Amino acid sequence: MHETALALALGLADVVQTYAGGIRLDTMFIDEGFGSLDAETLDRAIQTLENLKEGGRLVGIISHVDSLRERIPTRLEVSAETHGSRAQFVLS
Repeated sequence: MHETALALALGLADVVQTYAGGIRLDTMFIDEGFGSLDAETLDRAIQTLENLKEGGRLVGIISHVDSLRERIPTRLEVSAETHGSRAQFVLS
């Protein structure tokens, strides 16, 4: 199911590019349930995202899954603070 959702999101980006007069859509964010993936499927999803990065596209993942956080070396982490929220890039 999640691989299908990822494929649909990427396909939608291609359709938007086609109908938007040649505007290139290189960056997108998906909010996906990666926490329910088994280890093998998660490996394939991350490999797909890495392949896209090598091809010049960036897909950001919105996630609260610790095991996913450990596998992504560059992250933008957003945390709740007393008076709003804080965002910081984390390189691991």
